[in-house]
Amino acid sequence: MGLLTFSINLTLDGCVDHRDGIADDETHAFFTDLMDEAGAMLWGRVTYEMMEAYWPAVARGAVDAPPALRAWADKLEVKPKYVVSSTRSDFPWTNSHHVTADLRSSVQQLKDATPNGVLLGSGKLAAALERLDLIDAYRFLVHPRIAGHGPTLYDSGLPATRRLELLSATPLRNGAVAMHYRRAG
Repeated sequence: MGLLTFSINLTLDGCVDHRDGIADDETHAFFTDLMDEAGAMLWGRVTYEMMEAYWPAVARGAVDAPPALRAWADKLEVKPKYVVSSTRSDFPWTNSHHVTADLRSSVQQLKDATPNGVLLGSGKLAAALERLDLIDAYRFLVHPRIAGHGPTLYDSGLPATRRLELLSATPLRNGAVAMHYRRAG
C-alpha cells in the first residue's frame, strides 16, 4: 500500500495561494522530485482546472518555458492524475481519471493500488481527506513571505488537532524551507 502525501506551497502565515510563493527553478525541481517519487497525483476539480489550463501547453511546446518548468510539464503529462469532483465528469487531459465513488473508499483503493504512493496537491480536498484520516505524510514548502490574505491551510477547520512528527527540514537557497512530516503515532 502506498502513502497519501499532501504537498503544497504555503507562506509563513499559512496562505496557500499559488501566486504568493517563489516560483523559480529550485521550487519547481523540489516538486518535480516529489512527483517523480509518487505513483499518481490526486487533485480536486479547481486544482485540476488550474493545472489543465497551463501545463499541457508547456508539455506540447506551445508555451515558452525554462527547463525546470518543461521538465515538470513533461513528467506531469504522463503521470496518472486522479480528480475528485461532483460538478465535472469529463477530464480529457492525458492520463486523467475521475474519482466517482465514496471519497473514503475511492482514495483508500487508490492508495492500495499505488505502491509508490499518491501525491495530493489540493488544499480543500486535503481538508476533507484529513477529516477521514487518510493523509499519511506532509511535504510543505514554506516560503519566506507573509501574504496577509487567504486561502489558508485548512481554513475550513478540522475536528481535532493533528499531531505530526518532523522527518526533515531542508532550507533551499531561495529562503524557502522544505518540511517533511508524517502522522505521529
